Amino acid sequence: MKHLIILGAGGMGRQVLSFAKSCNGYGKEYDIKGFLDDNIDAMKDFPDYPPVLGTVDGYQIVEDDVFFNSIGDIKSKKICIQKILDKGGDFLTLIHPTAQVSPDTKIGKGCMLSSYVGVGVETTIGDFCLIQSKATIGHDVIVGDFARIDCNVVLIAGVKVGKDVCVHTSSVVNHDVKLGDGSTVGAMSFVIKNVKPGQTVFGNPAKVIF
Repeated sequence: MKHLIILGAGGMGRQVLSFAKSCNGYGKEYDIKGFLDDNIDAMKDFPDYPPVLGTVDGYQIVEDDVFFNSIGDIKSKKICIQKILDKGGDFLTLIHPTAQVSPDTKIGKGCMLSSYVGVGVETTIGDFCLIQSKATIGHDVIVGDFARIDCNVVLIAGVKVGKDVCVHTSSVVNHDVKLGDGSTVGAMSFVIKNVKPGQTVFGNPAKVIF
């Protein structure tokens, strides 16, 4: 059995722990070993949780360790994940049992597909993507590495999401729209035109705000 270690012992780390316990592999393929965090005392007020085992920099990986990230900021997330990868660590992908994922979907390592997510046929999801509750991803969609797709987002068929992209809550991205690397879609937006790398758009229809 693998022993899951969560990167980050904040509120999202505790949420990830709860989520991991609800996935089908818990207790069969993996258990929960603890957290890694720069704040060794992060769990002192939460005695019912597993311990902080050390820092990302200081922890020495042992056999059967496996990891999952809970850090939200993409830049910090990438740095911490790379440190674990450089040590030879491996990452789990966690899929909630209520998610409806087409059998031909390709999903990378270290991803989270939360409750009631829907994913259509011939779709590809890259590494370390966060797909939050009730997001709907249509057929023939590509989601790049480290993308964050928030709750109730709809990516209609043929959408191309670049690397390091954030699509915030309840947004809709129209057919065949391309979201460039590092772009951001504000909450409750309707995106009908391509978004260039690094741009932030917001509104209905979505317009560039910076």
